[in-house]
Amino acid sequence: MRKKSTKLLALLTAGITAASLLAGCGSGGSDSAGTTDQAQETDQAQTEDTASAEDSASTDDASADAAEDTAADTGAEAATYPLAEGGTLTYWLQLNPNVSANFTNLGDTELGKNWQANTGVTVEFQHPAAGQENEQFNLMVADGNLPDVIERGWVNAYPGGPEKAISDGVIIALNDVIDQYCPNLKKYLSENPDIDRMVKTDNGTYFAFPFIRGEDGLCYTVGSFIRKDWLDDLGMEVPTTIDEWHDVLVAFKEQKGAVAPLCFDNANFKFSNPFAFAYGVGMSSSKFILGDNGEVVYAPAQEGWKEYLTTMHQWYEEGLIDADIATLTGDQVTAKMTTDQAGASVGWAASRMQLFMTTAQQENPDYLLVPAPQPAAKAGETAEYAYKENNFPDVGAAITASCENVELAARFLDYGYSEEGHNLFNFGTEGVSYNWEGDTAVYTETITNNEDGWPIAQALAKYIRANYNGPFVQDMNYLEQYLQLETAKLCPSTWGVETAKEHTLPPITPTEEESKELATITNEMDTYVEEMMLKFIFGTESLDNWDTYIQTLEGMNLQRAVEIEKAAYERYNAR
Repeated sequence: MRKKSTKLLALLTAGITAASLLAGCGSGGSDSAGTTDQAQETDQAQTEDTASAEDSASTDDASADAAEDTAADTGAEAATYPLAEGGTLTYWLQLNPNVSANFTNLGDTELGKNWQANTGVTVEFQHPAAGQENEQFNLMVADGNLPDVIERGWVNAYPGGPEKAISDGVIIALNDVIDQYCPNLKKYLSENPDIDRMVKTDNGTYFAFPFIRGEDGLCYTVGSFIRKDWLDDLGMEVPTTIDEWHDVLVAFKEQKGAVAPLCFDNANFKFSNPFAFAYGVGMSSSKFILGDNGEVVYAPAQEGWKEYLTTMHQWYEEGLIDADIATLTGDQVTAKMTTDQAGASVGWAASRMQLFMTTAQQENPDYLLVPAPQPAAKAGETAEYAYKENNFPDVGAAITASCENVELAARFLDYGYSEEGHNLFNFGTEGVSYNWEGDTAVYTETITNNEDGWPIAQALAKYIRANYNGPFVQDMNYLEQYLQLETAKLCPSTWGVETAKEHTLPPITPTEEESKELATITNEMDTYVEEMMLKFIFGTESLDNWDTYIQTLEGMNLQRAVEIEKAAYERYNAR
């Protein structure tokens, strides 16, 4: 019998209740990250290669038994993989940068090959040109020549949301499809009602096979990190309040010669940095958040946003944040953080913090970054807000109205929620990209010390999809190994704030008419907010004009936008 991950059993074994899963989600960084050596058993792959035919038969029998058990639990018709009848599908999705670095098509990766071989389905993967995903999607929809499956965001990215996409004849409702052909997904959703509520509309319509963050630790994907070696030299501690951060940044500037003590790219983190969350106005996915009393509010119109901008302006005037913050790119931040020009940054654990360390330590072995906890605005206060993604970050594979073999598409996509599919998407090929050590799947040196010199993010992307997304449940074990450096492994627990979930707006779905009206309002407001944010920070607009700023937002129909979001949130809670 093939060994099973204990985390996998907690997620998928029959009889385990929703309490087995921690409610939450997390990051699959799409940027590259550096690699370090990791010792592995040298004979594990050899052992897998010499496994007996009896073991293989036992595994196949166990898989069939598990499929039958799952089907019996859900009432959906069981499928045995690979599907005997086979078939062909077309599948449109963005090619992740960590894949495109070495492949032009997902089907050329080991993940793509195994996904097809394990299901018995031949797939023609279609990828839009990088940076033109929305444009090419719109052209494809307008033309009406749709592939069988489209993977993208549907709640926020499609005008009018998934119900509109269904009424437009772009995708189909999946309720009957899941009931009949998808025992694995149906079972998972029945055992996890909080997630089930996220992946359907107010009318109870399922619209896509969702990407799901399996645990809370996978949700805390953005935070701050700081030069611990510099702090030690200065006799200072990791800052936990805004005032402590100010003192540390001043010391970095005056005693370490940092020209940009705090350096991060505003394009990625202007709303999601921990300093905004310190004032209760940080944003994870939407500018609408849940305020102190759980009410829906527009974060850039709150008093806390003024306090945040006041702090950023002060730090800018004192030379504590990068003077080029408005235009910095990720590569520029990397250069400054790895050459002693900056001492603290904001970003992802693997593709920023871990990358900075592996790069800088080549020249300076003492270089050390550690994650900093979500700061409180004042001493004596406890951080209540923090960056936290939803379990369902609005990525899903939908079956289109053009699909002629819906059952085949459904069974192909349901595979990702099976035990075997879970292992494939999270760990790859047994004996090649991972081996079992006890009940834990452990990546081999094919991943952790890639012979071609690929960064770990690229090595993973050849075999798995856990480091970005797809139709499956992401496993925490993936992240624990993706974060190779000891201090990087501390990021999820250091950045996590238990109450953050109480302030993150779930994936609500305004009605078609509401969506049109909301888009018109928020497009104008968001443009104005981003323009004024930089003016306030740089001092080209005085914060004495805050009342005028608020009046302008109100003139753009701010209150109506809040009403729409509030109504959608109330409907979400009633699902």
